[in-house]
Amino acid sequence: MGTSLSVATTEFEKLDRCAELDHRPRVLLGKMGLDGHDRGVKVIARALRDSGVHVIYSGLWQTPRSLAISARDEDCDVIAASMMSNSHLVLGPKLVEGLGAMGRSDIPVHMGGIIPQADIKTLLDSGVGACFTTGTSLIDIVEAVKSTVRPLDQSLATDHPTAQLARDLSLAHSERDVRADAPRRRPKRVIGVTGSPGAGKSTLVAALAAEHTRRAEEDPSLGRVAVVAFDPMSPITSGALLGDRLRVDFNRLEEKVFYRSLAIRGEDYHSLDAIIELIGGCDGGDLGAFDTLFIETVGAGQNETRIRDHVDRTAVVLVPGMGDAVQMDKAGILEIADLFVCNKADHHGQNELMRDLRDISGKREVIETIATHGKGVGELYDALMAGASA
Repeated sequence: MGTSLSVATTEFEKLDRCAELDHRPRVLLGKMGLDGHDRGVKVIARALRDSGVHVIYSGLWQTPRSLAISARDEDCDVIAASMMSNSHLVLGPKLVEGLGAMGRSDIPVHMGGIIPQADIKTLLDSGVGACFTTGTSLIDIVEAVKSTVRPLDQSLATDHPTAQLARDLSLAHSERDVRADAPRRRPKRVIGVTGSPGAGKSTLVAALAAEHTRRAEEDPSLGRVAVVAFDPMSPITSGALLGDRLRVDFNRLEEKVFYRSLAIRGEDYHSLDAIIELIGGCDGGDLGAFDTLFIETVGAGQNETRIRDHVDRTAVVLVPGMGDAVQMDKAGILEIADLFVCNKADHHGQNELMRDLRDISGKREVIETIATHGKGVGELYDALMAGASA
């Protein structure tokens, strides 16, 4: 999306511009094509968050298909696609087509960036809902996102099971009635991944999901994998920036992973049991059922332990430099671990952290990983799957 940046994002702080709507707007921000610059779209993301919007950021180098899959699974109200690479006349229509193939042709596409005025009519005729050129104000972008919000109907005008699952999750999370005939089943394995902010949970979960898909190609009995990732909701505007899915390479994995981002306050997992059963009950047809579910918590503190009540197995992720050995003896999050993960094991202080974890772990496993390089991910996956219920 394009913006003049002349409207400072501070104008949006502490202003909930979406309180009167049926639900918090969910906008998927993505950059299609080969453009490697995202400063402008990040400014837009912050402005939308500070106005009360739930912003799902999918990152750079997205394809029309990967954005369409993300929009469907996130049940977003609108896609905001930023274009700076002069390929808008090709990628814009392909995105519209992709949404139709995913069963969500009703999701509008807004495009922004360097778009010549002469091309706007062509894009609109192809099904793009709106175009924003450079110089568009942040306020105009917020209002455009708000205008896409419609009431959440129980059923969608599609027979795509994953699209309907995404809507069921929206209803459950917002404490609304889900379809009475929505299938429910707990997945065979439900695994919680928690830890402090910055521990690398998102990267680790993405690596675990990719590891599962690789193994499922060799052993289809493993079924499909799903991820539910929680991020914090603003206590002031109720906005949220949901950026965990950008760690997943959907250009490669496509529909092999179902990924859903949700915003909560604190540890408010009021709808999580229903969400778990709805994901497990989804029949993906040829794609298979979801038999493994990873749940990533928000950045957790010492006393945040409720995730344990909802999962079969809990991994607590820590990184070198988290504190001295006294911190290990304090009650709380370390007590709920079924196993410990020392992530970023290439950082200074790794030996000390491993020593302290082994001191408190008892019979619980302690596994070293470097999630950004994939090191230790296979070992961690084996440990989690072996200990989860089947």
